[in-house]
Amino acid sequence: MTGNDINVEDFRQAILKWYDKARRPLPWRAPKGKFPEPYHVWLSEIMAQQTTIPAVIPYFLKFLNKWPTVHDLASATADDVMQNWAGLGYYARARNLHKCAKVISEEMKGKFPQTQVELEELPGVGNYTANAIAALAFGKPANVVDANVERVMARIFAVTEPLPDSKPELKKLAGTIALDETKRAGDYAQSVMELGALVCTPTSPKCGVCPVSQYCKARELGIQNALPVRKEKGIKPQKHGYIYWITGPKGEVLFERRGEKGMLGGTIGIPTSDWVERSLPKKHLPLAKSGKGGKVLVKHSFTHFDLELHGFAVILKDTKTIKEERYFWVPHKEATNLGIPTLFKKALKQFIE
Repeated sequence: MTGNDINVEDFRQAILKWYDKARRPLPWRAPKGKFPEPYHVWLSEIMAQQTTIPAVIPYFLKFLNKWPTVHDLASATADDVMQNWAGLGYYARARNLHKCAKVISEEMKGKFPQTQVELEELPGVGNYTANAIAALAFGKPANVVDANVERVMARIFAVTEPLPDSKPELKKLAGTIALDETKRAGDYAQSVMELGALVCTPTSPKCGVCPVSQYCKARELGIQNALPVRKEKGIKPQKHGYIYWITGPKGEVLFERRGEKGMLGGTIGIPTSDWVERSLPKKHLPLAKSGKGGKVLVKHSFTHFDLELHGFAVILKDTKTIKEERYFWVPHKEATNLGIPTLFKKALKQFIE
């Protein structure tokens, strides 16, 4: 059995033998020979989207300690979930996580579906995550392809077409090895991801200790360091706005619950103006008319744009003048204990200092 001139069975045996010795003891992984809890797999996979494993681990442990089962997570409030997610980024994931937990708890009696097709019907579960849960939690043959797997396949098969255009080809090539797997499907999926994380790294791959180096066409051609090729990224747009430090007569601080849509949707934060690509917005928020500009300048980089927010301080004599439901007051000493996104943590630190 071959996949583009690779002996599939030999490839699998070699990488699984390596994985049995080299696998990291990640908190969502089960002991050898056992399947992990589907809840643990799902939670870790959602958290790991666009996020590094070291960053995910403390959040995973915190969520598991606070909500040990999917029923517990489903029973939590959306605000509580969002605050405990704060700092992990990509907040639509947290909103969908909570929605998905409710579906599994209330409609499926806590049982995760086992097939990729059924899993993809859940809120926030795309093709990759569905394949990962099917393979890791239930041992179903599945083509699990993340950035690590793409890099391994680009080197094994010497694919020189740049990413992201080469994604379909890399997924197809990965499937020539993965989809025929009938035993240890979850371990095989994790072994390739683990190889990309520990050995077949983005820079300076450790080819000398790679368990499948004999199958690597890129190494044979001496181009492993140049793969995968990526298209040059354009210059990020620059956005600007104001961020408002609004305090009451007793030093209380005004926060807001941001709308569900848009950047940082559904999170708690310090009020801001609109974010625009010109120098600064022409208008302040109506509640900030009496404010003053200062030295606070908050810089933050999102995936698709960079942001600069200029600090603006407002002191109100009467907190009752703020009547909109999305705003709420927090005692000054408790402001730093809120679970808020990194952008607002940066601002809070500067305003307090």
